[in-house]
Amino acid sequence: MSLSEELLNIDTPENVAFNYEVAGVATRGLAAVVDSAIIVGLQILVGMLILGIVGIALEDVMDFETNPAMMWTFALLGLVSFALLWGYYVFFELLWNGQSPGKRWLKLRVVLTNGMPITLTEVLIRNLVRLVDFLPVAYGVGIIVLFVHPQTRRLGDLAAGTLVVRDRAAVTLGSVVATAQNSPHSQLSPAAEMLALERLTAQDIRMITAYLERYDTMQQSYDTGMNILRALLTRMGAEETWMDHLSVRARLRLILEGVQGMDR
Repeated sequence: MSLSEELLNIDTPENVAFNYEVAGVATRGLAAVVDSAIIVGLQILVGMLILGIVGIALEDVMDFETNPAMMWTFALLGLVSFALLWGYYVFFELLWNGQSPGKRWLKLRVVLTNGMPITLTEVLIRNLVRLVDFLPVAYGVGIIVLFVHPQTRRLGDLAAGTLVVRDRAAVTLGSVVATAQNSPHSQLSPAAEMLALERLTAQDIRMITAYLERYDTMQQSYDTGMNILRALLTRMGAEETWMDHLSVRARLRLILEGVQGMDR
């Protein structure tokens, strides 16, 4: 793995090369501003709702002598505020596979340093350490680490083994099927039935998906794709001539569609 002018090159054990453009400090900062504005808005909204429920007017908020219950109310507001701050990122990064609303708007995504998608473990770790990054105020520690680290990673990223990159369009099953169906030579079901798809592993499927996602930006994409295809066909006990009237890219699409079809 190497870094060159914000471009991260990752070579997987399968000899597939990925290129990621690492997000800069300014872009990450703008995404954080958007997310912070949303969080503050949610905190104000929920805070006013709680005050309304307990029957405390805004002018009485600081009047502890006439309303001792305010101490408990402030404690509740503090807990809710923390839950929104921490839960906001955890919820959206799990829901949108490494994206918060701010990152989604700026087309950024959190991934593992090996290029794979983040899981619940990484999401929890990087957001727990966010509390340290925030010290002493306004992400003071986090900003310093971002500027110092060559891959603009904050402490949470270092602890979780993640980094923030510029997002690329994902390959969906719908787009794969639609493209293959539009091919005059392809017949999806018969083609998939010719293969022992059950022999493929989850890593194989991730490798196909990653190749299709990054096809347009990869150097020597044909050779890389052919190496992947040969390995998959060997694993499934199929001849290399399987559907060889199609391009390597189309053949890998057919394999991916067939695996997805097994789960329907």
